[in-house]
Amino acid sequence: MSDPYWMSVTALIPRLRGYAIALTRSSTEADDLVQEALTRAWRYRSGFTADTNLKAWLYKILRNCFHTETASRRSTMQDVDGRLAAQLSCSPEQEWFLQYSDILAAMTRLTPSCREALLLVVASDLTYDEAALVAGCAVGTMKSRVNRARRKLVELLGDFPQIPASARSSAQPHR
Repeated sequence: MSDPYWMSVTALIPRLRGYAIALTRSSTEADDLVQEALTRAWRYRSGFTADTNLKAWLYKILRNCFHTETASRRSTMQDVDGRLAAQLSCSPEQEWFLQYSDILAAMTRLTPSCREALLLVVASDLTYDEAALVAGCAVGTMKSRVNRARRKLVELLGDFPQIPASARSSAQPHR
């Protein structure tokens, strides 16, 4: 593999970290997840085919690391009723944080496949093609999942504050 591919990896780290934070909901765990994904990418670099999508390959490795860790954690401890999490939380003081909390709570009510699709396409800014590669599904399926996720969020959030017109043009997906 030539250097330009691996120099691109460095440029993708902030986006990988953003996706990892969205998956883990913890910056510390996200950092560990990104490090594990990059370690695996390096270890299995011979499995990467030149002229294929490096970004999708890295996201898929990160996603697989997350699912592997999640599966192993299920056997160690569960906080079904949320008592432990409630002890670790503090009340938000800013309006934007309340809105963000509402969005995160609503996202937990999405199906896992729709939530993942939304995170890949909207939060991680992958194209539908790249997100489909990461999730291992057809592009049409990815588009459908994102659409269902968006409609469900609108349904769950109801009268959510609107994005100002100045920010709306840059927030619209152009896929």
